Amino acid sequence: MSKLSAAIKALTTRSDQRADQRLLAKMSPVDRPYPLNAVCPRPIPNSYWATPLLLACEYPWSPKNPFRPKLDALLKAGVRTFIDLTECGELSPYSNILCGRATLLGIEPSTIEYYNFPIRDRSLPQSVEYMNSVLDVLRDNEARGRISAVHCRGGIGRTGMVIGCWLVQSGIAKDGDEALQIIAKEWCTVEKCKRFPHSPETGPQFEFVQRWRKDQCGDHELGDVRLHQVQVVM
Repeated sequence: MSKLSAAIKALTTRSDQRADQRLLAKMSPVDRPYPLNAVCPRPIPNSYWATPLLLACEYPWSPKNPFRPKLDALLKAGVRTFIDLTECGELSPYSNILCGRATLLGIEPSTIEYYNFPIRDRSLPQSVEYMNSVLDVLRDNEARGRISAVHCRGGIGRTGMVIGCWLVQSGIAKDGDEALQIIAKEWCTVEKCKRFPHSPETGPQFEFVQRWRKDQCGDHELGDVRLHQVQVVM
């Protein structure tokens, strides 16, 4: 039985979806079922699995809907690490209620991790080192077999940029162009793609991913891309 057949069989017979996702994470990307959303159900409409252990999504909390928050759907899907790219004051924070929601769902609060790496909306990280700090968290969580979620406000621009860099950094994509192609295939399955057809969102964000190199350090490769942070991809 091939690795792909074994994985599919496991996905249809095991009751622990998270264990199945860890199994898929150990496989070569070319051997994984595609699309991932077919075997790893998306927890909310505006989300997609970038890898078996990494979810890209929109902001998961609104106090207007406190009884059935998107946050609960992510926790039920196995997300234990939250990487928030929004700035302070941009939206209602959820870090203070995260452990409480976990407790209500029978999840041990000590297993939850939350990181905030603020990036201005429609803009770029302040440096390559800053992006590397985000990727270090993803690398650490993947090594521990943990499921992470990366989000900004809409899950489009900043989120797509981080996902693109991670696809290159982890070796899933050979370069930034291939990473953007992978994101485009996933993004077209997301509910809001009809209103926002591109992810990332701006020209400079696309260029940031295109220029990303595995194990990149220093910000000399950014060139003048940061000079046009609000240019929109048409």
